[in-house]
Amino acid sequence: MGKRTIDGEKLNRNDSPVGRALALGDQIAAASAEIERTRRIPEPLLTGLHNARLFRLLLPRSVGGEQVEPGIYFEATEAVSRYDGSVAWNMFVANSAALIAPFLEPETARTIFSNPRTIIAWGPPNTCEAQAVPGGYRISGRWDFASGCRQANWIGAHAQVREADGGLRPNRFGRPTVRTLLMPLKQATLLDTWHTIGMRGTGSDSYSVEGVFVPEAFSGTREDP
Repeated sequence: MGKRTIDGEKLNRNDSPVGRALALGDQIAAASAEIERTRRIPEPLLTGLHNARLFRLLLPRSVGGEQVEPGIYFEATEAVSRYDGSVAWNMFVANSAALIAPFLEPETARTIFSNPRTIIAWGPPNTCEAQAVPGGYRISGRWDFASGCRQANWIGAHAQVREADGGLRPNRFGRPTVRTLLMPLKQATLLDTWHTIGMRGTGSDSYSVEGVFVPEAFSGTREDP
């Protein structure tokens, strides 16, 4: 198998996550200025990242992921970061969001990730609440810093749950639980807020949802074992 040397390191250019990341290096570097200018990952680079499965490294194999060891994932992310920090950040965030898959019903996870280009984007939890209703939840609110939302096809909303009796749903520690509600991106409104002096290509815009119903099966919490 061939080798490629970068910063004095010899890395296998076989079908490994690191090898696939390095194989895209020149293409990422060539697009870096456009990424910074437009705040987007352009085509055909985005397709190349999907084909290299770099957004599915931490996704379980049971739903079509790579399920690699953490060290391999870190090395692949580092390899991409040598060419463009924003692309590496979006790769990191997409993989982190994919970790919700084991906390969903298996059929739901398969539905979401059956599309090989699926990316979930979300912003961190805030004061927004989801109202428990028959069969699921009703959610409204705004979230910020949703890195990768411009190439995502699913959006997530982290929220505490307000029960029908007005109380907040507790977790197993007795504190208000934070539940993640997943919905197709088209049910959210993306807000063009990411105007920064660096890492512009992460496209970490804000988003809002208004009265969206999310079925119970399309929700989960990473507070579960």
